[in-house]
Amino acid sequence: MKLKIDEAWRRPLAVFAICFVIAGQVVWAQNLGGQPQTNVAVQGQTGAQPEGAFLNFINWIGNVIAPVGAGGAVVGAVVSWLHGRGVGRWLAAAAGLLAVSGITRLIEFWISSGTGGVT
Repeated sequence: MKLKIDEAWRRPLAVFAICFVIAGQVVWAQNLGGQPQTNVAVQGQTGAQPEGAFLNFINWIGNVIAPVGAGGAVVGAVVSWLHGRGVGRWLAAAAGLLAVSGITRLIEFWISSGTGGVT
């Protein structure tokens, strides 16, 4: 059984999907409370230390760049679907970016918990 969507519902469904993705990003956003975090690179370190600078870079890639790119790829998949083109490459790109995000979060965890050095 193939799912057919009436032409009148394609645009509202696409708008709903885009709003759903954007709302998810807002819900999962980090909250620092009432105080903004300033002049602190990593807890207990400064950006001048190699560990702090590398952890900030990994944190930026894993928490900002890759998830935003994945959201953009999902929007690209919706637009591509609306135009009747293939969506597989867009969804594969979104999955790959989320995998990069997960791997960088794992590296971030290893850096923050591996203070004893390599043994």
